[in-house]
Amino acid sequence: MKCPYCGDEESKVIDSRPTEDGERIRRRRECLRCRKRFTTYEVVETLPLMVIKKDNSREAFDRQKLLNGMLRSCEKRPVSYQTLEKAVSNIEQTLLNSYDREVSSVRIGELTMQELKKIDEVAYVRFASVYRQFADVESFFTELRKLMDDRKG
Repeated sequence: MKCPYCGDEESKVIDSRPTEDGERIRRRRECLRCRKRFTTYEVVETLPLMVIKKDNSREAFDRQKLLNGMLRSCEKRPVSYQTLEKAVSNIEQTLLNSYDREVSSVRIGELTMQELKKIDEVAYVRFASVYRQFADVESFFTELRKLMDDRKG
């Protein structure tokens, strides 16, 4: 690690500890040449997760975009922000654990519906109606029947 004061590349780690969010490691270092101390942060390097959309275009996975969609589905429902944050983290972790750097938007939609189904059935139906683009009332009722059958089973 290059010293910010003298530019020397030799330093020693004096102290290491995780940051409050647990996402990085904070390291206190001392330059072996000038003896000044400085702080560095170590972060896990990840490759971006790319989403293949229905029109075959690609864009980087956007956690906030997913969270916003779920928030719209849960509007005026008794679902906390923390619950949705956890659901988004579960979805993101599932996608990262697959080791595929490209994932279809269909897969993300299916995972989102699974999470919403566990959280709030009304939010699930709202999301499904937009995601699956229900063309008519019959397709809406078909989805509701599936939900009712799952409840009974």
